Order: sequence, then structure tokens, then C-alpha cells
Amino acid sequence: MASSASLNISSMLLFSLFVSSIMAASAGSFYQDFDLTWGDHRAKILDGGKLLTLSLDKASGSGFQSKKEYLFGRIDMQLKLVSGNSAGTVTAYYLSSQGPTHDEIDFEFLGNLSGDPYILHTNVFTQGKGNREQQFYLWFDPTENFHTYSIIWNPQNIIFLADNIPIREFKNQESIGVPFPKSQPMRIYSSLWNADDWATRGGLVKIDWSKAPFTAFYRNFNAAACMWFHGSSSCASKFTSPVSNIAWQNQGLDAKSRRKLQWVQKNYMIYNYCSDMKRFPEGLPPECRH
Repeated sequence: MASSASLNISSMLLFSLFVSSIMAASAGSFYQDFDLTWGDHRAKILDGGKLLTLSLDKASGSGFQSKKEYLFGRIDMQLKLVSGNSAGTVTAYYLSSQGPTHDEIDFEFLGNLSGDPYILHTNVFTQGKGNREQQFYLWFDPTENFHTYSIIWNPQNIIFLADNIPIREFKNQESIGVPFPKSQPMRIYSSLWNADDWATRGGLVKIDWSKAPFTAFYRNFNAAACMWFHGSSSCASKFTSPVSNIAWQNQGLDAKSRRKLQWVQKNYMIYNYCSDMKRFPEGLPPECRH
């Protein structure tokens, strides 16, 4: 009969092998990690699984979703957005569960006329309720090159990052009655679609279909995350993203990262629901007051 120490060592070795397999899978090809879910030929996986494209024309947009579900972790994806006159288009990249009380963590890129900046729209849904929008301009042109957009999600925080610079933090404030996403596993979704009834200047600028098809590009997906299998979560306690020294399980941002967050919010934030008194005449949401 094996000793308890031997059993513990064997268990640790098996767990290490299991974690290695998760990490290898998380950095695999688009064929391995995603399903093209709608849009017919407008969604494509190219270059042996290293590149994915979504396109929008007058007939339809397109989209994809992850094969796996995740409960906490860090998700990285590099995107190059629709170039030129992208007015009326939206490229959405987000995590979401399903059902009327779903949780959701959103990046949405709102297209604009040539020469005008994209608007990066973010939102957090908990138990089916959103209305937590923050919007930003970016300090780079997201159509010229690929840039990395990341979500860190742990039991204490949700952090949005662009090129590893934090732009938004949503803290767990259940202590004051604010729901926080922590029990519903989510898939990764992305879509390119026609939203010209609201996306650009509140719907005043429509899509110029003469410029179609509109195309967004994706590469270098990585998930350092807990995966959800048959009702339970499997993960390692010390996963870090290969593009960052921020371990996703950390409770929050360090002082250097917080200074970067403040820089972005001072210089590039263009809308914050926590400052919109007209929208909440009876008082701001409780998470804004804390």
C-alpha cells in the first residue's frame, strides 16, 4: 500500500499534467477553441487556425463562440478592427452566460466615419441587469494593427485591459448589495453586426453599404482560466497570462497599474454611468457611491 506522501506526490504530478493540458489547449488554434456560429461564409478560420475573420455585408453579419465555458481567469484576444468608414458597425467581443439572469462582460467597438476615432463601449451585466456602461476613445488606431484586449475576472474584480493597460475595474461589492458575477460559467463570444440604428452618433450616421464587406480580424487567443466541465471548475491556483505579469487571481491592481487606470480614465473616458445624474435622478447606483 502506497504511503500518503507518495499518493500526494502522484496527485500533484497528475494535476500538473492536467494543468499543462489545459494551458496547451487554451493557446491552441481557432479550429480547436471556437465554433463559427452564424453568418455562413462570412466567418472564416484561416492560416491553419491562426487567424479568424468576421465580415458584414448587407445580407448578414457573422459571429463565433468558444467551445469551452470558463469560470474566472484571464482572456486575451488580439483584434484588428474594421478600417475606413465603419460607421454603423459594431464589433462585439464578450463573455456571457445564458438565460434571463445571465452574467456578461462586454467589449463593444462602435464604428465611425473615416478619420474619427472608434468608441470602446464596456458594460457589466449581473443577474440579467446591465446599465453599467463606460465608454472610451483609444490612444491608438485599432484598425492599423492588431491590439490585445483582455478581461481579468476573479472573485474580487473584473478588469478590462487594452494592450495590458487597465481601462476599467468593476469591484465585487456584494457587501453593499451589488450582485457580482461569480457562479455562472461563461463562454467567449464575438460578432460583427449592423447597429446603425444606435452605434454612430445615436443612429444619425448609417452604414455606407458601398464600402461592404466590412471585416474584423482576430489572432493570438489565450485563456489562462478555470474551465467548466460537467458542473465543476478545474483550474490552477497560479495561472498568469504569457503577455502579462498580472496573475489573474490577484485581488486587484497594484499601484503602478492603478496609475495607468487613472491615466486612461482621465484622458480617454468619454462616458461613465456613475457620473450620469440625469440618468439616475433618484440617486446613483450603490457601486458608484462606494
